[in-house]
This record gives sequence, structure tokens and C-alpha cells, in this order.
Amino acid sequence: MTSPRPAPVPVPRDALPAAVLWDMDGTLVDTEPYWIAAEHELVDAHGGTWTHEDAMSLVGNPLLTSAQILRERGGVDLPVEEIVQFLIGRVIDQVRVKVPWQPGARELLASLREAGVPCALVTMSYRELAEPVAALAPADAFQVLVCGDEVERGKPDPEPYLLAAERLGVDVTRCVAIEDSPAGIASALASGAATLGVEAVVPVRPAPGLSRTPSLEHVDLGLLARLVADEVVDLMPVSL
Repeated sequence: MTSPRPAPVPVPRDALPAAVLWDMDGTLVDTEPYWIAAEHELVDAHGGTWTHEDAMSLVGNPLLTSAQILRERGGVDLPVEEIVQFLIGRVIDQVRVKVPWQPGARELLASLREAGVPCALVTMSYRELAEPVAALAPADAFQVLVCGDEVERGKPDPEPYLLAAERLGVDVTRCVAIEDSPAGIASALASGAATLGVEAVVPVRPAPGLSRTPSLEHVDLGLLARLVADEVVDLMPVSL
């Protein structure tokens, strides 16, 4: 019989981040398979070829960037705006059936809400997709949404994370950003936020100042306090 998990040690509010800034696709919810299926459907309909490597190269990109790649590499003969709307529509259809929360995501959101730590959703998905996902999170989990159709420069530019901190009225360097993709991690690090990379669809490579975890199930308030105190934590298993 396994012993019960010890109760978490209370963390003083002033030791916690001023806010937690969450990426959505891949980090909070496992929607990347939905995007990839939509890409394959669209490319197939236009007689093109789309590989697993092609799909992986789009993870975390602004949607207009991904749409241009689908035109050039996948042979999709549509305006980029139409490609984006097709992809979003397909993913929204799937989200209405099921929101695939990443393990530990809802529990961490609830802990942050109970501790009084505000959260922002910082995503390159458009608001029409982000709002339904945020609405199904624990009540009052997100105070701010920053979406891909609301920024001039998407990830890997730091603008989305800087805007989220501005809207929350907090210092971005007192925030923790949680990300899964290379573009998102680059955006978060460039903003000055303490950055935690969660390995989901693509590998999270080591980088200066980047903390890493294989799952949100390993993340609690104590770990977030360590990150905002400038500690770099690597929970990835060591390869033999």
C-alpha cells in the first residue's frame, strides 16, 4: 500500500509570483492533435503532402505564419486568412466535444486561485477559440486573455507576455510564464518572466534561465515560488 502524499507546505503570498502567465495549446490543454488533424485534412484536400515533421514545425507559431507555411510547403491554394479560419473552426468543433486538459493543469489553476495569484492566458490561438477554453477552466481562473489576433508581433516576440503583465498591472519579472513550444519559450524568456517549459508535443531543450518539467503534475505553489525567486529548476529525467 502506498503512503499518502504529504500535505503541501503553505507558501506565504509575498513569496508567490505576482501572476502566472499560461500558454494554452500544448501547455494547458492537449489540443495540438486537433490542430495537426486539421492541417492534414486541409493539405490532403488540396492534393499536397504533410509530414509529421511539417506539423511539428508549426507548434507555437502565430497562426498567420503557420498558414503561410501551409500555402508554401503544403500546397494549400487559399488566402492565409481562409486557412486560419478553417483551422480554428475545426479545432473549435473538437473543443466543443472535449477539452483535453493536461494532467495537473486544472489542479494548479485551482491552487493559484485559492492563493489569490492572478492568471493570464497568453496564446497564439484567436480569441474565438481561447474564450471557450478559458470558460471551461475552474471558475475565475483567468483574469486576462491575450490572443494571437490581438498582438502585432506574436511569439517568439515578447509582446504577448509583456502585454499580459501590463493588463494585469504587474511587473513581468515577478511573473512565471508556463510554456511548451520553442517559440513560446523564447517569447517568455525575452519578456523577463521566470519561464517554465513543460514537455508536451515537442522536446523542451535546455536553455539559460529555463526551468523544465515533464508534466504539470510536478508543479505546485512551492515550485512557482522558487522560480520567481530566480531559482532554475530542472525536473526532466536524466538520460543514461
